[in-house]
Amino acid sequence: MEYQTITLDVADDIAVVRLDRPDVMNAMNSQMRAEVTHAVAAGGDAARVVVITGNGRAFCSGQDLGNEGSAADMDLERILRDEYVPMLRALRDCPVPVIAAVNGAAAGAGANLALAADVVIATESAYFMQAFSRIGLIPDAGGTWALPRQMGLAKAMGAALFAEKISARQADDWGMIWEAVEDDAFEERWRARAAHLAQGPTQAYNAAREALRGAFEADFEEQLLLEARLQGQCGKTRDFQEGVLAFLEKRPARYEGR
Repeated sequence: MEYQTITLDVADDIAVVRLDRPDVMNAMNSQMRAEVTHAVAAGGDAARVVVITGNGRAFCSGQDLGNEGSAADMDLERILRDEYVPMLRALRDCPVPVIAAVNGAAAGAGANLALAADVVIATESAYFMQAFSRIGLIPDAGGTWALPRQMGLAKAMGAALFAEKISARQADDWGMIWEAVEDDAFEERWRARAAHLAQGPTQAYNAAREALRGAFEADFEEQLLLEARLQGQCGKTRDFQEGVLAFLEKRPARYEGR
């Protein structure tokens, strides 16, 4: 696919997907959603970690309300089902960890795109906003699934009803994201985090992703059995053998991702 609204760069086992419509704060249109879906899948095949970030002063301002014609004529159910769902599934099904490097405003569906990643790192000047109620809508793009799990029902309800900005520092304190980073250290930090994951035991990371997600639907016994199954798989990998050997030899492990 030839990208028009994003860029995809792959180097050192890190795939960086950059939303690239800075003139509209990286608002998502149909083309961008299709390109993100494709790029996440391509990046997952070509690298050992995928990073999604934005170009300019925003991460993503959400749905481009001026791109789909008259707002009254928008078929929101179709757009969500046919365009957002595949994009969000691409993130969830990505075979390698996904980092959202939130470089600025993340509003509406843009906030929930970020929260769909495995790890969210935000610059301190960034903010998250569930802006939907301001135009008579509910959180979408996976927001109603992610928010109560990441910040608890009480905070999620307030975020949905009041549609107020949540600073990156608040998001960090509330457990929405992994960390908020000072602006001048932001890119160095997310690149370092991405490099760490790109050099790590990829299959163990994926098993951890599956196990932690499963915890919300499983009872205690089911979760213990899921842990046992996934740990058994990890115990058969080359990276487990290398990790044990490196521990015994008191040296850094050299993981291959297999």
